[in-house]
Amino acid sequence: MKQLKQVWYIAMKDLKIFSRDRASLFFFLVFPFLFIILFTFLFQGAGAEDNRIELHLATREATGGLSYQIIGAVATTNESLLKAGDPIIIQDMDYEAARQAVADKELEGVLIFPADFTEAVMSGASTDLEVFTDASATYTRAALSSMAGAISSQISTNKVVIDATVRLLVSSGAIPADKESIDRAVQKLMGEAMFGGAMGGGESYLAYKIENIGDVEAGNASDFVIPGYLVMFVFFAAAISAERIVWERKNNTLERILASSVKRGSILAGIYTGTVIKGLVQIVIFWVVGILAFSVDLGLSPLAVIILSILMVIMSAAFSLMLATLARTIRSAASLAVLTSLLLAPLGGCWWPFFLYPEWLQNIAKITPHAWATEGFNKLMLFGANFGDAVPSMVALLVFTVIFGSIAVWRFRTSAT
Repeated sequence: MKQLKQVWYIAMKDLKIFSRDRASLFFFLVFPFLFIILFTFLFQGAGAEDNRIELHLATREATGGLSYQIIGAVATTNESLLKAGDPIIIQDMDYEAARQAVADKELEGVLIFPADFTEAVMSGASTDLEVFTDASATYTRAALSSMAGAISSQISTNKVVIDATVRLLVSSGAIPADKESIDRAVQKLMGEAMFGGAMGGGESYLAYKIENIGDVEAGNASDFVIPGYLVMFVFFAAAISAERIVWERKNNTLERILASSVKRGSILAGIYTGTVIKGLVQIVIFWVVGILAFSVDLGLSPLAVIILSILMVIMSAAFSLMLATLARTIRSAASLAVLTSLLLAPLGGCWWPFFLYPEWLQNIAKITPHAWATEGFNKLMLFGANFGDAVPSMVALLVFTVIFGSIAVWRFRTSAT
């Protein structure tokens, strides 16, 4: 009981000193929200764009082939039915130029008809439509592949019916039996079957239907801005506390406390408790202001958000103690606090969403507690994750707490020598 009182008195002593420092209070309470207001304004409306996808079609056939009819019909139909958000279909008759544009990343992809397309369709031989896309253009590749599949399927279905029809026409004498006449009849029937009156402004059998299920709405920028700066400033405020610990060690304050029958463990626990209380006050202010002033949505599991915030506080307090045991001078403690905070914050996704990083950088960032914390907040508040999805982030923060705390207990000293 006596030791608990000692821990409490030391914690209250640190909090009393802190509350009298106006500059620290401003940095602790007001300064973070200047960043939040600025970046919430800058990111406002992000994600509301509904850019149209461009589908480019090209052919290697000579002029007049069936591929020209298909490209013309699809493009004509697209123009007549175009609505906001619909893909734009563009004719690129120059095969080499279209392919080079994809290679140069000027286009995301192109659907290409082979040089023997008409001949293969007429003879029933196999032929391949080429989809040439940039490796990162996932949506374009899927759209062009779907279009190629639809064209192939429609041609295969119609060819069976058309061949039977032509044989009947030949046997009845309606058309001559020579190859040229038969090919001309097949091509004409194929055009009618696939495109209907599309070439003359009517509806094509290759037309597509797109439904818009509501408009694309921008997310609340505060849902990722506030958690990011909570992680950054809770860690920063705790790290700066290391400077005070080193100062008390240098002027023998810790030695005098130790001489008054207070045990080393109680001093360590008291300093840690005071840092944790400051961090808890900080996260309460962050979330209350965030919910009331910035309409922050805590997601499907507010409890997980709260636990993740508390774990961030206790981890940061452990880091503060560790930093104080490693730094030998007040200046080095302050420098290390600023340096580590400013390095770990952007790497860990506090300044911009962590999930926007390339995979290799995300893997490197996982060496920081910031990355685990921001990833957990992003899952919960942006992607609708449940409590279980945030458990890995919680466990990671606990591991960091144990590591930092163990080093702090091992190296903690009350003497400056």
